[in-house]
Amino acid sequence: MRPLLIASLALAAVAAPCAATAADGEVLRATLANGLRVIVVRNPLAPVVTTSVNYLVGSDEAPVGFPGTAHAEEHMMFRGSPGLTADQLADIGSVLGGDFNADTREGLTQYLFTVPAEDLDVALHIESLRMRAALNTAKEWSQERGAIEQEVAQDLSEPGYVLYSKLRARLFAGTPYAHDALGTRPSFDKTTAAMLQHFHETWYAPNNAILVIAGDVDPQGALSEVKSLFGDIRAKQLPLHPAVRLRTIAPGSFTVNTDRPSGTLMIALRTPGPRSGDFAALEVLADVLSNRRFDLYGLVPQGKALAAEFALDPLPAAGVAYAVVSFTAGSDRHALESEVRAILARVARDGVPAELVEAAKLQERSEAQLQRNSIGELAAVWSDAVAVFGLESPDDDLKRIERVTVADVNRVARQYLDLSHAVTGMMLPHGSGRPVPGGGGFGGHEAITLGEAHATALPPWAAKALARLAVPPSTLHPIVSTLPNGLTLIVQSEDVSDTVSVFGHIRNRPETEEPAGAEGVSQVLERLLPYGSEQLDRLGFQRALDAIGAREHAGTDFSVQSLAENFDRALELLADNELHPALPSAALEVIRGQVAQGVAARNVSPGFLTQHSLRAALFPADDPSLRNATPESVRSLTDAAVRAYYQKVFRPDLATIVIIGKVTPESAAAAVARYFGAWSASGPPPPIELPAVPPNHAGVIAVPDASRVQDRVVLAQNLALTRTDPDYYPLALGNAVLGGSFYSTRLSVDLRKNAGLVYGVESVLQAGRTRSVYLVEYASDPQNVVKAAAMVARELTTMQDTPVGADELTRVKAYLLRQLPLSESGVGEIARGMLGRRDAGLPLDEPTNAARHYVELEPAAVQAAFRKWLRPADLVRVSEGPAPQ
Repeated sequence: MRPLLIASLALAAVAAPCAATAADGEVLRATLANGLRVIVVRNPLAPVVTTSVNYLVGSDEAPVGFPGTAHAEEHMMFRGSPGLTADQLADIGSVLGGDFNADTREGLTQYLFTVPAEDLDVALHIESLRMRAALNTAKEWSQERGAIEQEVAQDLSEPGYVLYSKLRARLFAGTPYAHDALGTRPSFDKTTAAMLQHFHETWYAPNNAILVIAGDVDPQGALSEVKSLFGDIRAKQLPLHPAVRLRTIAPGSFTVNTDRPSGTLMIALRTPGPRSGDFAALEVLADVLSNRRFDLYGLVPQGKALAAEFALDPLPAAGVAYAVVSFTAGSDRHALESEVRAILARVARDGVPAELVEAAKLQERSEAQLQRNSIGELAAVWSDAVAVFGLESPDDDLKRIERVTVADVNRVARQYLDLSHAVTGMMLPHGSGRPVPGGGGFGGHEAITLGEAHATALPPWAAKALARLAVPPSTLHPIVSTLPNGLTLIVQSEDVSDTVSVFGHIRNRPETEEPAGAEGVSQVLERLLPYGSEQLDRLGFQRALDAIGAREHAGTDFSVQSLAENFDRALELLADNELHPALPSAALEVIRGQVAQGVAARNVSPGFLTQHSLRAALFPADDPSLRNATPESVRSLTDAAVRAYYQKVFRPDLATIVIIGKVTPESAAAAVARYFGAWSASGPPPPIELPAVPPNHAGVIAVPDASRVQDRVVLAQNLALTRTDPDYYPLALGNAVLGGSFYSTRLSVDLRKNAGLVYGVESVLQAGRTRSVYLVEYASDPQNVVKAAAMVARELTTMQDTPVGADELTRVKAYLLRQLPLSESGVGEIARGMLGRRDAGLPLDEPTNAARHYVELEPAAVQAAFRKWLRPADLVRVSEGPAPQ
């Protein structure tokens, strides 16, 4: 399927009969009579399904002078369609509780929906209505314009985005790729609802779309539902897609400032796109250059860089290849650029080691299997393979990679690593002004009328989903055991892929465990662990991982993922690194200096000052969370201090290992006993818990950040609540009403949908073993910071003064109940959930327990909990960016 459709082919799709379906194992393909391509991929990991509607239109097709048109229409698709209002759409999304999102790229606009499998028909109803039409009214666009302009401001406040945008502008000058799909404020100010309506009428058509459905579904049943809902949508005569005519690159360099504590160097080159015969070899080349045994990463152990990798980003008709290297604020950036250029020039001249080519291909084979471990990721990789790469399936990309030879890699290196046409960008760190106590509070005149968070009558096909308030059964049945040394093992067998994933966590807290005067030792230790084990040095250890295509990480959070046939060896290597780390003195010398420089820059960076100011406002001056490393404390660290901290913290009696994949509980337990059974600890466990704290007082703090055009704002208060307090459940339920669930939350309706003051707003209840924090986070223009804060405070007060409506509470309950199956839709999510519950001292089946609580709760309980625990008058407001107005 080529993205550059010509009119004759588009017309041919209109008259074509429904193509015969093709089944390939768990994959079903079909093309409807109206040209809609459908791909159903069955994956029974959890009773969850992801739909991805891929329209072959994006920023490339935007009118001249209006680069964000496709992005704007993506937003308007959430403003409703004939037969489905914006409020109904938001409410349905809230009820289903899944990932309801979209993204716009150069030649593609995707609409993504992850929901419980039993709600597939609801998701398809929505996408069917949106394909037919969108409510592109002047009123809706006037409201959405504010939100999308806040998104623009948010991205322009991120130096990494600015750096990459400038690189693209130079690599693709004079083409649609010179800008991304985001758009600009001036162009949105000129954009009209009629323009957006025309864009939808022109490009949103079944014969310009690919629908991917992945998850625990019956493929034939899903296809029948698609035919029923999409089959009568008329195909359209599509215009020609704009041609992309690349120009000669004018090499050059530029710098941008960053509020981050470290700098970044990017050297970017233009390559062919994903449909080129050279692209597979370029993929392998990028993997080789990122290998930790290669010279580019070799800059890290030499102390010349903090991190280094090589990436390849596909665009429809071209690609961007770039080396990206981070460095400390005190580094010689010019010398670093010279070294990176020398490495790339040497590759272009001399080629790459054959051993690393084979390692890259084995990693790609492993990655192809690991992608099956997440239903959402599976839908994403299928969508990209078909809609972007022009392939029949992701396996086709792996097949062409398997055919790549060393000669192919060296040929594309010679051809495309042409530094005479490279563009170089640098992000240079700078400090921040000191935090400034501010005024304004949460009062003052407010002219914006608050929106109403009221129940909305849903269409019959959606109302049935709301009626289901039963606690869904978990599909997880883990086997839990404890080794004699105290290590907890949790095993969940799954066979959706030919892999085994191991995730581990050691309960720890550097704020309470680092000795006085040794602050920063945890950071130094974390940086030392990749240097191999006592048996295998850094290069030898990476060579052993490459030999089995495994990816591994050691630390208080540790993991390894591999093909099932290599599980035993992968676990052996993980244990070797975790239990017997090399911790070489020479590496400590390098890392100690790097961390000291990084800490010095971090301690004056806006992000750090914002977080520190927030903690200082919430907790007493002697609270452990206010302890911070200094350059002096880091430079004082010795080998003995680092090893003593390792022995103190890395203990089996505080560790949990979760193993998920194609392995039996018996074989997994035997392997863990074999490689982790001798792990031991001496003495009592170190102190981990944070102390209880008194209630904080109100405060306003502004942290200057010249790199941001928009303020990042946090409103917060501390709570004496603990996670095991019965009041946690009504507070969590009420938080979902306020801002912790989806688009139709009260805060989202008020601040985003109705007022257009923010792009996104979220409220979070962070409940711990000894204390909690309640936060509301948003980003807005400086003149809207105080307005938005006042609206948040008033909504909190409303939660205390007025019971939540029964219908509103029912919708939020439906949302929270559906989080249970959704949390089991990926191996990583499953493991993180289990480890998080162990860390919090909760039973593994806590999601089911919580769901039962939510079903039984009444509005009065939510109101009482908010009255008891929330103190709107004591909110601390900390902002990062321009001075709030």
